[in-house]
Amino acid sequence: MFTEILNFPALAIGRVIALVVALTIHEFSHAFAAHQLGDTTAQRAGRMTLNPLAHLDPIGSLMMIVIGFGWAKPVPINPFNLRGNKLRGMAITAAAGPISNILQAFVFALPIRFGLLDLDMSYTPGAIFPTLGETLSLLVWINLLLAVFNMIPLGPLDGLKVLMGILPQDMAVRLEPLAQYGSLLLLMLMVWGGGLLGSLIYPPAIHMMGLLTGSW
Repeated sequence: MFTEILNFPALAIGRVIALVVALTIHEFSHAFAAHQLGDTTAQRAGRMTLNPLAHLDPIGSLMMIVIGFGWAKPVPINPFNLRGNKLRGMAITAAAGPISNILQAFVFALPIRFGLLDLDMSYTPGAIFPTLGETLSLLVWINLLLAVFNMIPLGPLDGLKVLMGILPQDMAVRLEPLAQYGSLLLLMLMVWGGGLLGSLIYPPAIHMMGLLTGSW
């Protein structure tokens, strides 16, 4: 990865730009959805903002540069403040993040879809800054990756909360104790199950990218 950064700095810069934009709007969407449902915890914590500095995690930000993928600080939400069914409320606030990523991908894909720019995932060796086409292509791709990845039903990802909100309440309550093991399972999957993780994430992301950009 360090060789890639040295040889393709435009790719590294493009990834960081795309991740900062995608993660900032993702976390803001969680906070906004929770606020609409009556929980002001995130707002009082300064997280209902589009300022990236409020959302970025130091280690996650470093990983954006080092491995080309990263994460933000989770938005604090108090389910007891949410109106109505708490599991449904948590599902809505969780789903807001991935939905925002899909909407971002749709918007950033429009210039490509209408032929104003080409879908461009190639990077000139030694180029310092990505072109507009490369940047928009990365914004589409990374938003789709984040949307699909976050919908995996493992804590602490959004997919588990969405699943618990969809299932009958008695089943959801039985699932809740398993959430504490989600981070460990996710780490094991990332370290030892890279092929399986890739097979879960890349095919739907590639398919959606093709549909949004009109590349097939």
